[in-house]
Amino acid sequence: MRLIPLLAALLLLALPALAQQSDAPVLLVADAIRIDGKSVLIAEGNVEASQGNRRLKADRVTYDRDTGQLTLDGPVTVTEGDNLVVLADAGELDAGFQNGLLTGARMIFDRQLQLAATRLDRVGGRYTQLYRVAATSCRICANDDRAPVWQIRAARVIHDQTEQQLYFRNATLRVFGLPVLWLPRLRLPDPTLARATGFLIPELESSSNLGVGLKLPYFIRLGDHRDLTLTPFLSPKTTTLQWRYRQVFRNGDMTIAGAFSQDDLLPGETRAWVDGEAHFGLRKGWRLDFDVEAVSDKAYVIHYNFPSRERLASDATLSKTTRDRHTRLSLTRFQTLRVDEDNATLPTGVAEALHEQRFFPKTLGGEIRVAALAHGHYRQSDVDVAGRDISRTMLEAQWLRSAVIGPGLVAVSDIGLAIDGFAVDQDSTAVARDTAVTPHAALTLRWPFQKATPRASQTIEPLMMLGWVGGSTLAVPNEESTRVEFDEGNLLALSRFPAADRREHGTMIAYGVNWTRTGTSGWRSALTLGQVLREDGLADFSRSSGLAGTSSSMLLAARLQHVSGFDLNFRGLVHPGDTARKAEARLSFYRPKFGASASYAWLGQDAAEARPGDVSEWTLSGYRRLGRHVTATTTWRYDVASDRTAQAGLGLQYRNECTTMNLTVTRDHSQPTIVAPSTVFGLTVVLGGFGVRNNDTSYTRTCRG
Repeated sequence: MRLIPLLAALLLLALPALAQQSDAPVLLVADAIRIDGKSVLIAEGNVEASQGNRRLKADRVTYDRDTGQLTLDGPVTVTEGDNLVVLADAGELDAGFQNGLLTGARMIFDRQLQLAATRLDRVGGRYTQLYRVAATSCRICANDDRAPVWQIRAARVIHDQTEQQLYFRNATLRVFGLPVLWLPRLRLPDPTLARATGFLIPELESSSNLGVGLKLPYFIRLGDHRDLTLTPFLSPKTTTLQWRYRQVFRNGDMTIAGAFSQDDLLPGETRAWVDGEAHFGLRKGWRLDFDVEAVSDKAYVIHYNFPSRERLASDATLSKTTRDRHTRLSLTRFQTLRVDEDNATLPTGVAEALHEQRFFPKTLGGEIRVAALAHGHYRQSDVDVAGRDISRTMLEAQWLRSAVIGPGLVAVSDIGLAIDGFAVDQDSTAVARDTAVTPHAALTLRWPFQKATPRASQTIEPLMMLGWVGGSTLAVPNEESTRVEFDEGNLLALSRFPAADRREHGTMIAYGVNWTRTGTSGWRSALTLGQVLREDGLADFSRSSGLAGTSSSMLLAARLQHVSGFDLNFRGLVHPGDTARKAEARLSFYRPKFGASASYAWLGQDAAEARPGDVSEWTLSGYRRLGRHVTATTTWRYDVASDRTAQAGLGLQYRNECTTMNLTVTRDHSQPTIVAPSTVFGLTVVLGGFGVRNNDTSYTRTCRG
């Protein structure tokens, strides 16, 4: 009698014969195992068989060695890896789980999509055929006769495991149990497939400019590393084809999108838009980056709601950055979409070469930085002054050295020299050639103090910079430094101009204080105050920059945060005895069920910055979970100076574990001089389970008790 368990064990170890010889052996465990005759093995109670990544569980398994068949008594569970689960009442399979039949079966893909069928046939280890199928990714509750939000009923479904495709025959889409669409044939990717050729989620859009239209994107897989998406947009007023091409290379990637249109807004014209980027890593640490943005007319991106800016930039950049060296070569082309600007009289072509390097000499100590720059920009116009072209070169060297003095006082010295050369063409009012030599010296002092208590940790840091810049301002037209920002980042800088075509000169003192507090209750506060004093004022700074005159405006920057999601930011320039020159504030608070943000920006009137009036604007946005499945969103931008709404939008989303529906409406008044105000309605419906993963379980429906 003791030979029976031994023979059973030897038989199990010999089970490689049950499958092809190239497959892994089949292992079997159960509460009880017995042998009937010479070739039939019967396993009963918590039976589990496995081969490679396939696993089978059943109440009773009968294996006939002569026929190589497994007879299963359920409930039966067959799994392949982590992505496929098959449940059945009973069935028959071969030993390698490659062929067989299951009754009362359900297939579950990637814990998302489930297909219930009266019968399941397994063929060749690749194909699975299901008959009288109901497919859905919605949650099915026991003892609940409610129909799922959506399901696809089909006479037959074939799953190609190799191609990861589902083929439906005689399929009907049902919504809450009601048939809404019949398709004789339907092909869909299974949830385990990341990329497959086929139609993507359509979008219904209604616009006051373009009418009601349908976007139907079609995804084309061109291989493992590239794809193309074509999106026709058809409406009574336009025929548009949007496209997007993506490719991954061994050393980089590329994404480029665009559109072509013929519409009633500009009859007889073909309108176009393109937006793309590419990044490549070259040998020896070099990088090559491309960006392209272009449009056929200024109103096109607004009419079709394409992503854009007021000025488009296309550039190619070759660069290399190491710990102590940076080199960059770039070519840039600009295109303006502003109604009051002409591309012919703007510097639309820009070329620049920059090299920066630093050294650490042992004899001198500290750090030496050197930089060389060549820059040129070009206008298409040949008109005098309006078609001005400028090129400039720069050579700069500086020596920095830092030390800690006494009780924590940090001192940094900076001594340097810059040589700037300029050439101006097509401008009879400017000097054609000129050179400037600019020496400088500065001493920066920081003295941080810290205090820690059981409730909070605080740091206060007084800071000061004593600086001198020699030389004088050249009579070169101001082309690159027309907009100057005074903030925390350049408070202690010797020059706050964004480019080297302008430099600050004379003796100056910059002083301020940084304060931070981090509390154990989750609050964090930060405050920066600062001001710049000069011996002589500079005419190159505009009034609203806050840096004009001998004393600058007072810089005030503050931030208050809490770990709960609360965040308040403020930055402003306030001149003593005068109104604020610039101010901006942002308040945001985000929680899982509620979130809102509000921002306010104010810029004073300044003719030097082409701003004839004050700019004052509010921006509000937020969302609110109205229930388990419904979320409302809103956006609003209000121009206080013009006393009108610039843009407004509302959105409503219904979402559960298997469906996402978005309804949006936006009204745009932001460019009234280019296009008339427009209203756009959008509707998208996403059926989960077909390549769309939903990891947020908070939207999953609950079952009734």
